[in-house]
Amino acid sequence: MIVTSAVRHAAAGTAALLFVLSAPAATASPAPPFSPGSLTSGSVASGSSVEEPTPPAPRFVDRARLERRGTQVQKLPGAPSVPEVSALSWVVADASSGEVLAARNAHRKLPPASTLKALFALTALPHNDPSEQHTVADSELTGIGAGSSLVGIKEGYTYKVSDLWNGVFLSSGNDAVHVLAAMNGGWDAMSRKMQEKARSLGARDTHVVSPDGYDAPGQVSSAYDLAVFGRAGLQDPAFVRYCSTPYADFPAGSWSYGIANTNRLLTGADGVARYPGLLGIKNGYTSNAGNTLISAARRGDRTLVVSVMNPQGGGGLAVYEEARELLDWGFEAAGRVQPVGSLLPGPTKAEAGNRAVAAKRDGGRGDETVSVAAGGAPRAGAEAVAAPHRDSPGDGEPSGPSAGLPLTLVGSACAAALALWGWRRKAAHRA
Repeated sequence: MIVTSAVRHAAAGTAALLFVLSAPAATASPAPPFSPGSLTSGSVASGSSVEEPTPPAPRFVDRARLERRGTQVQKLPGAPSVPEVSALSWVVADASSGEVLAARNAHRKLPPASTLKALFALTALPHNDPSEQHTVADSELTGIGAGSSLVGIKEGYTYKVSDLWNGVFLSSGNDAVHVLAAMNGGWDAMSRKMQEKARSLGARDTHVVSPDGYDAPGQVSSAYDLAVFGRAGLQDPAFVRYCSTPYADFPAGSWSYGIANTNRLLTGADGVARYPGLLGIKNGYTSNAGNTLISAARRGDRTLVVSVMNPQGGGGLAVYEEARELLDWGFEAAGRVQPVGSLLPGPTKAEAGNRAVAAKRDGGRGDETVSVAAGGAPRAGAEAVAAPHRDSPGDGEPSGPSAGLPLTLVGSACAAALALWGWRRKAAHRA
């Protein structure tokens, strides 16, 4: 009976301690936070559990790849072949993610012609209300280059800002650009502002001399930068409204006349078939730049941006047909290619140098970036884009000092119970 009593005391003590320990153990591993993506139709039922969704696979973007000459594409099985076009440079990109699906000589610096008006719009468009009225002064129409495309603005006439922007996007009017630039600090100030805007977007190939895109010594851009401008414009509803307008009335005092967008993919003029779902954006031509074009089109839930610079064959309308081929390829290839670059702003050379120094100082534990090709090894100098993760307890055995803690406490409880039994036994003998 004495032994039984001792065992009963030990068992009672152990059970009490285990009961107390069970409460902290239940709260040691909190439930994962709720994620809307973890719930799907029919995933929750009586007695069932909701599993945390699997994080998306990392997508690696090697920004240095677009610096290479020639066509850059990473096809997956079943991807269509990239069309052979004559443009000196071009880019096909997803407007939503900014991923570049394919490109050729993406950073080659070339004269942009009137596609530079896209950057002008990004810079000046937010600063004037569309309904604002402006009377044109003679000084605002000076300095327009010979042979410039014009919408027909007259000195002393009053125009709404929205009319001026129709003149920029539809007629590619350099006269409209000059007036809007005068309303925003003047020609030189606008050039500086456009340069700053380009840099803020990560477009580092562009050098602005003439905001209307007219040929000027040193004025260059690239297919990459033009695609960046196009993608940025798509995020502004006013920009999209103007660049996708095929026809409009332009005021001329007491009357008005019709103007048509010079982008043939939008209007279907001159025998060029309209492109389904086209959103614009801007075409251009000068004798030095040749034909240039920024196009954007939507098909289903996907929007693509394509830039084409200076086709070498096919005549003056080739830029539209080559853009059509690249858009068609982009929609067909979506999901069947790995990105070869990104239109999103990346680190500057100075920032990249600072990161490299920091990584070296930390013994290689800095924010190093790598790119993993299919079946290949990581490449230095690439940017990894991955879904965030958090550390969580595994489903296996506990490890570390906490693993032996319950057994230690159980042993201590048994020892305490035996000591209590011995003390009570001695007290009984003394009595």
